[in-house]
Amino acid sequence: MEHYLKPLDATQQPAWQALRAQRERMQGFSLRQAFAADPQRFQRYSLSQAGLFLDYSKNLIDEGSLTALLALAEQMKLRPAIAALFDGAAVNASENRPALHTALRRPVGDKVLVDGVDVMPDVHRVLGQMTELVQRIHNGLWRGWTEKPITDVVNIGIGGSFLGPQLVSEALLPFAQRGVRCHYLANVDGSEFHEVTARLRAETTLFIVSSKSFGTLETLKNAQAARRWVLAQGAGEADLHRHFVAVSSNRKAAVEFGIAAENIFPMWDW
Repeated sequence: MEHYLKPLDATQQPAWQALRAQRERMQGFSLRQAFAADPQRFQRYSLSQAGLFLDYSKNLIDEGSLTALLALAEQMKLRPAIAALFDGAAVNASENRPALHTALRRPVGDKVLVDGVDVMPDVHRVLGQMTELVQRIHNGLWRGWTEKPITDVVNIGIGGSFLGPQLVSEALLPFAQRGVRCHYLANVDGSEFHEVTARLRAETTLFIVSSKSFGTLETLKNAQAARRWVLAQGAGEADLHRHFVAVSSNRKAAVEFGIAAENIFPMWDW
């Protein structure tokens, strides 16, 4: 069995013991003295890659600490575990399947085989589908049942399907498209739904129902409330596809809800 399917115990590695001893040696560590003794400390303990900058010079670290940390990573076989993750190996031990979030960010032309099938063509097809949807909204081409352009997008989800998108949209708010606002629904308590929709008009609102199973209780309850709200505002059932898209593996349930098949973005089991 591969080591990443039966994780090693870090506390039993020689480097762990070296780190414990190093921690004792650094009890009197002074950051001010460390910078005074090493004018190159900032350059030594910082790095820049892919547009990101990391400064760890102001941490409890010196060459002894760094050497022991790197040794621990090697003893835990981190390099082959990372390679296995990127290669599509079944690194999810509890479910015996890949964890290929990395595939969603790999460039066109890369190949990632899962059970002998390259998953990358499907990944880029869906990324293209997402890009097209976003462009239509930004350009005012996605319109509700009254032919008015969408001005508000409400993400309905819970857990990672809520916190992840909210984190990204809030972090990138200075670069947001003007005229399009993002909102989030996660709480099954109806008061949150009423608080969000009180500021919106159904005819210019698009809901994203984010649920792998399309059966998560909190998400489904909010989605059903949104469906009733849109219909109560004057839309017909035949118009629901203008106001709902889904991120889900359960295409059948999403279509039965009223979402057009072309507006269902798959969530693969990996």
